[in-house]
Amino acid sequence: MPADSITSFGFELIPIRGSLVHLSQTWRRMLRDHDYDALLTETLGHSAAATALIAQSLKFEGSITLQIQRGDVLKMLVMQSTDELELRGMAIADGDKSADNFDMLTKNAVCAVTVDNGDRPYQGIVDVDGSSLAASLEHYFARSVQVPSHLALVANRQLSGGILLQQVSGEAVDEDDWRRLHYLVATLSSKDFTDDAGIELIGKLFAEDDVRVYQPRPVTFRCGCSARKIEDVLKMIGEAEARDTLAEQRQLEVVCEFCGRRRTYDAVDIERLFADNVVLGPDSVQ
Repeated sequence: MPADSITSFGFELIPIRGSLVHLSQTWRRMLRDHDYDALLTETLGHSAAATALIAQSLKFEGSITLQIQRGDVLKMLVMQSTDELELRGMAIADGDKSADNFDMLTKNAVCAVTVDNGDRPYQGIVDVDGSSLAASLEHYFARSVQVPSHLALVANRQLSGGILLQQVSGEAVDEDDWRRLHYLVATLSSKDFTDDAGIELIGKLFAEDDVRVYQPRPVTFRCGCSARKIEDVLKMIGEAEARDTLAEQRQLEVVCEFCGRRRTYDAVDIERLFADNVVLGPDSVQ
């Protein structure tokens, strides 16, 4: 099975469906150009696993974006996945402040999940539970989506993983079964995802249940930044400011926070950028 994948499954005798995500290469590529501390790394890793788990259920061409912003310490976290499970993410924290736990990191932060189908994006607000991102999203599923869910997330610098269980809408679930499954997923740790976690981990975790496992789907890192998008931003800044910055620094350098790609613009580029009738070709990073 792919090293980076999502494996969906369902219980034969219980109206509950689930998905398990395991990220290694994709996750390490996301970290490559950043030097996050341990807590921010863990939080971003939890966000990566959670966003992929949500995105795998998309039935249309579009994307899921998880955002946490305006916190006292965590200024911005963005994690995005397309319906094809192409993932990218980044985080920015206040370098002059520190946090010892998720509650301190996200104090006063606003969290939202945005579903974009290319036509009319829908944004749901997530109440931040200071205990964990998983708890915050469980509340979101229960209140906003009205789907009772159990979510377990793990992450370190080497891997990101998680499992999502959800009750099937319109069908009754025995409370004893629901509590038992919650206990099982709550026992997960990073050690369980050291190898290529998938069918084997699902079988081990739910050994007492009859579980139907589906074909894993690969997850990859892909950044949608492009020369066109960067130059659109420069145009929004304005010609005067671009020329002033160029006069001071001799060239403009723009770094993508998602993939780390650096693009530089000199005087010739700025002339071209603000000239009329210039057509650019595509330019993206994988």
